[in-house]
Amino acid sequence: MSTRKPFTLLAAAIFAAMALVHIYRIATDFQIIVGSHTLPMSVSYLAIVVTGVLAVALYRESQV
Repeated sequence: MSTRKPFTLLAAAIFAAMALVHIYRIATDFQIIVGSHTLPMSVSYLAIVVTGVLAVALYRESQV
């Protein structure tokens, strides 16, 4: 029996979009400044990995 999981697929799409935003940040050298602190690019590298893994895992979950 196959059940559809549209909200899981939506969550996967949101995580994939966030990974793309971080890739864009790295490609354009976009700086994020919070108060008097600048977020290092290493935060985006980590975020790409985390959001990418979550997007793939949720996509696979939605296909079960």
